[in-house]
Amino acid sequence: MKKHVSLVILLTFLVAICAAPVWAQTGTVKGVAKDQRGKPIEGATVEIFSAETGRKVDLKTNAKGEYFSIGVPIGTYKFSLIKDGKVIDFFSQVPVGGDERVVDFDLAKDIAQAEQKAGISEERQKKIADTQKQNEKIKGLNVQLAQAKQLETAGNYDQAISILQQASQADPTQDVIWGNLGEAQIGAKKYPEAIESYQKAIALKPTTGPYHSGLADAYAKSGQTDKAVAEWATAVQNDPANAGTYYFNEGAVLTNTGKVDEAIAAFDQALQADPTRADAYYWKGVDLMGKATVKGDKMVAPAGTAEAFNKYLELAPAGKYADPAKQMLATIGATVETSYGKGKTAPKKKP
Repeated sequence: MKKHVSLVILLTFLVAICAAPVWAQTGTVKGVAKDQRGKPIEGATVEIFSAETGRKVDLKTNAKGEYFSIGVPIGTYKFSLIKDGKVIDFFSQVPVGGDERVVDFDLAKDIAQAEQKAGISEERQKKIADTQKQNEKIKGLNVQLAQAKQLETAGNYDQAISILQQASQADPTQDVIWGNLGEAQIGAKKYPEAIESYQKAIALKPTTGPYHSGLADAYAKSGQTDKAVAEWATAVQNDPANAGTYYFNEGAVLTNTGKVDEAIAAFDQALQADPTRADAYYWKGVDLMGKATVKGDKMVAPAGTAEAFNKYLELAPAGKYADPAKQMLATIGATVETSYGKGKTAPKKKP
């Protein structure tokens, strides 16, 4: 009986010795999957397939794009990276031995290598990489510009300025950053800084009308009227489609600084560019009223005053200046006309 037991134990031991090498015939595989922008690909499948044995192992990538498996039988495999049911990259004839096998999927690198094999020059590859990098930069810039605009709309000018200053430090060659920064600085009443920002935007893109108009606004708000007028003139030359707006802004500043004749001329130019601009008619009438004279107990306004107010009322009968326009007409004893050829006597001014 004891001999029989010993024989069983011995046989078991021999089986264990023979089985050990079989368990040792495995290896470890791991790697990282990255997309064309170098970012990890999460939730992709790494399929490891052996054509010799038909054996297949599917692994999932984590948030860092990593995958890992132990106990993969030794052999030669095809490693395929699958996302949304499509193979987006693969490696053939990858040997897996008893040690660790690292297989990384780097789409940017693999695409470049494939193009090089297809005869695409290194210069072309560099251009492609530069384009990808530039697209990423533009995407990030657009996010910053959108954030800054939201902050400006909410009146948080200092926060908007901080974001745009960071963007300008990261890439000072983008005119749009300086233009938006100048706008935010005007909102924060930081006019000298706004002047500098707009000048940098213009240095990068000299023929942009809104940049010259923004610089004009900064000059005007800092009391430099002559420079403002010169910048609006440049804005008109570079952007004639918006000439009506530029001339109107010029007229408004000249009105505020008491330069009545120049203001009237600017409003006339604004109306020549855009005859439907009601506010230009109103402020032209206001400036003409500033040139009115008094004869006895009657106020005599220059020619064109009543026409200017009536044209405003015709274009904007319920506009914010409708009541003041009617009062001005009453002051000079003129009629209120809502359309040409039809009129009614203006209400008499109360004593």
